[in-house]
Amino acid sequence: MALVSLKETYPDYRNQFSDNSLSHIDDYSVYANGDDKVGSVEDGLFDDTTGQFRYLIVDTGGWIFGKKVLLPIGAARFDNSQQRVYVEGLTKDQVENLPKYDGSASVDHDYEERVRGVYRENRVGQSAAVGTSAAVGTSAAVSGYTADTYDYDTHDADLYAMDRTDENQPIRLYEERLVADKDRVRAGSVRVGKHVESQTAEVSVPLEKERVVIERSAPGTTTAGVVGDHVFEDGEVANVEVFEEQANVRKEAFVREEVNVRKETSQEVARTQETVRREELDIDGDGAADVVDKR
Repeated sequence: MALVSLKETYPDYRNQFSDNSLSHIDDYSVYANGDDKVGSVEDGLFDDTTGQFRYLIVDTGGWIFGKKVLLPIGAARFDNSQQRVYVEGLTKDQVENLPKYDGSASVDHDYEERVRGVYRENRVGQSAAVGTSAAVGTSAAVSGYTADTYDYDTHDADLYAMDRTDENQPIRLYEERLVADKDRVRAGSVRVGKHVESQTAEVSVPLEKERVVIERSAPGTTTAGVVGDHVFEDGEVANVEVFEEQANVRKEAFVREEVNVRKETSQEVARTQETVRREELDIDGDGAADVVDKR
């Protein structure tokens, strides 16, 4: 058996215990003797074997030298409407006399006895003040045990009994469920640009080219004759201009294709398997107890 911290054991305690005051345990202020504020609740200690809540860790802050002390859960009366914890009959001086709680050290039996001693004295003082025999019962209840035989619910039941106004308070069974969420992360990037490539292109152009054709023929019988008086001269010329086509190749830019860049979203289902736990109810009957489990 060991006493362990609520916040260290359940880092997500605000969500895990959202249905009761444990989810806001550190929002409660502690008062002794009515409205005499002595500190605020910082954390709690519970039995790691039975799960029973045993102490509230109270930070006295600037009220009493700034030390931390332990308050047995049975000595605390909760006022949920005002988020207050009252320790009836305990004075500020008695809080000062409580041993300092050092969260770095384990809570052993001797330390708990020093803590219980202050609250037992308070119980005895209250009983004597009202003239009852409870003081004797308190002294007898805390004798005759060792560190190995001490039992919270037997030897100091008044210090560790939870204050329950409803005897039919339900036991809540918890179970773990998988809660799926999504994170948007960068999967990569695509850069779309353009570059220039060169290649040899070939084009064919039909060209026309003129040439001079000289045709000769003998004169016909109708035109044949003798020209006796013809004067022979040099220099008679027939001038014929000859043309040809030449290829004139140039380059022009044309739109070959258009490229649009956009994003599309596709969906897929990711499946993950995890082990989840759930609490089941254990029912142990003693003797002739008749138990009916109604579901």
